[in-house]
Amino acid sequence: MILKIVKYPEPVLSQPGEPVTEFNDELRKLVADMFETTYASQGIGLAAPQVGVSKRVTVIDLSMGKEPDKKIVLINPEIIFQEGKVYEEEGCLSFPDIREKVVRAAKVRIRAQDVHGKWLRWMAKSCSRAACSMRSTTSTACCSSSA
Repeated sequence: MILKIVKYPEPVLSQPGEPVTEFNDELRKLVADMFETTYASQGIGLAAPQVGVSKRVTVIDLSMGKEPDKKIVLINPEIIFQEGKVYEEEGCLSFPDIREKVVRAAKVRIRAQDVHGKWLRWMAKSCSRAACSMRSTTSTACCSSSA
């Protein structure tokens, strides 16, 4: 189901999401709906607050649905290491028609859970919110460095 994307200045976009504690069918449905919404919006990623759900859930698919094995789901993500800086232009589905140059870490190590609650570690290089090269301990996902 395609969800409505919340636009700034909706309050849900300004508050931290709640940690996910239940890894059930409702969570898996939210993740599937978030991917469907991302594709329908021609985006490459979406966070749960962007669809009005105050949860720590993010979906990323730089292939835009062309390579299902490249889908990335980050639940309760934590940045555990970062270094360097990269400046790239980005856009956001919650700020339509706005693109800005932003600074992000050049390398980031992330710890996050999957839809079953299993903790994984990801390493992202040349990381921007929209583009990175990510590698997990259990699978590989590669992407370009365009915004």
